[in-house]
Amino acid sequence: MAPAGAGGRRYDPDRRQRIIDAANAGFVPVPDVDDPDLAGAVARLLGEFLTADRARAELEYELYLETLRRPALRPVAAEWTESVSAALTHRVDPRTARALAAVMDGISLQVLLTATEYDEPYTREILARILKSGPAGNSGPAGA
Repeated sequence: MAPAGAGGRRYDPDRRQRIIDAANAGFVPVPDVDDPDLAGAVARLLGEFLTADRARAELEYELYLETLRRPALRPVAAEWTESVSAALTHRVDPRTARALAAVMDGISLQVLLTATEYDEPYTREILARILKSGPAGNSGPAGA
């Protein structure tokens, strides 16, 4: 990486390719476990994603959030989001998979953007609550 240029940004000729590679890497498939263990398995995988190579996790979310300023990247971000949901749909219905993916994104952003350490038991509990509620739209009173 070269020294900082105007505005304090460093010139990094390989940055674009690293972002593309990170986007194409996709998400690790969810292992085939019993339903009661699904929340724990997903929480473990998310923890591995966030802690095994934090720089890579940061790069992937950097790309994901860059779509706010660069609409041309939105198809890549949409593909990434869909790949996470698709990895879960062999175990849960599509709406529940999207809910799980949204919570995973939120927890990931909190960990990456703050000094908060990843809390696997908390994540497992929150994911279990979503799984316990059943298919989206089928829990709670009508119209709720």
